[in-house]
Amino acid sequence: MRKEQNQDARIKSQHFSWKEFVWTYFVLMTLTAGQSMIYNAYVPSENVPTEFIFGMVGYWIIVTFIFCLITARQKYNAFDKPMKKLSMAAKQVAEGDFSIYLEPVHRADKKDYVDVMFEDFNRMVEELGSIETLKNDFISNVSHEIKTPLAVIQSYAMALQKDDLPKELRKDYTDTIITASQKLSTLVINILKLNKLENQEINQIADPYDLCRQLCDCALTFEKSWEEKNITFVAAIEDRAIIHADEGMLEIVWLNLISNALKFTAPGGTITLTQTSDEDTITVMVTDNGCGMDEATLRHIFDKFYQGDTSHSAEGNGLGLTLSLRVIELLGGVISVQSEPNIGTTFTVKLKAGN
Repeated sequence: MRKEQNQDARIKSQHFSWKEFVWTYFVLMTLTAGQSMIYNAYVPSENVPTEFIFGMVGYWIIVTFIFCLITARQKYNAFDKPMKKLSMAAKQVAEGDFSIYLEPVHRADKKDYVDVMFEDFNRMVEELGSIETLKNDFISNVSHEIKTPLAVIQSYAMALQKDDLPKELRKDYTDTIITASQKLSTLVINILKLNKLENQEINQIADPYDLCRQLCDCALTFEKSWEEKNITFVAAIEDRAIIHADEGMLEIVWLNLISNALKFTAPGGTITLTQTSDEDTITVMVTDNGCGMDEATLRHIFDKFYQGDTSHSAEGNGLGLTLSLRVIELLGGVISVQSEPNIGTTFTVKLKAGN
């Protein structure tokens, strides 16, 4: 039963075959011609007994058989056996089993190319398993995020069918449906953006432009929001800072960072937008004195659909920081975060300066 499981029907030949044996025999017999010439130099051929000739033929048959067995055994141990393990493991991975692990053939101080190949295979399977997990989580999260606004839309749309519904209530229901549909639309747009960014399908238009002007425009977009929450917004930026980048892509970053700061800052709080530059680097910092984050949250803030504060989950879909990270990476920059619970959070973005 075990032999049948280890044997792949696609394998049509083995390392030891009678064809190989015959070829090896004739090669060795041909090589004996040199021995015969040396022997003939000392003993005339007419003095060689017939029994000796037949004995030599039989002797080389035995030698050839032993030689083929030894080489076949060496091939099996050095190549066939590990390749069979690799083949079976690859087949299991192809069928969706990412728990496979291949033990090294030799000790660490005696590794050969097979051991290195096994290490690379194990690393590949681990990465594939991680990708599969991320894919499943992504599908689960997308399904959940889409299901919630759809349920709201369906529920309130059914309520609107009532003929005796008061006008004020009808307007509230309509506003709720519009809000849910806008959230659904934003989710779909962000997923499409993220997919394009991760596949680098967005053509970067690296034109020079004034980053300070862009930061001011993005901040003013939320002017109504910070006035409604009585938040003090402080901007400490230079008069002008030229950068070579895709203006539309970087706008995603600033809008997300400022939006998050407003979302997690309590009424009466403070948000500070800081921008500095030197010959090589432009640094942008968005600081708030909001609720902050603990270490567990910080480890996942750039993950897709992750929302550390579930009380604000209705205000976002957990893709903003993921999009921001991908944009910064594509532009060759770095984004980092520092945060303490109940003290505040600072996001720092470093980009290459333009001339």
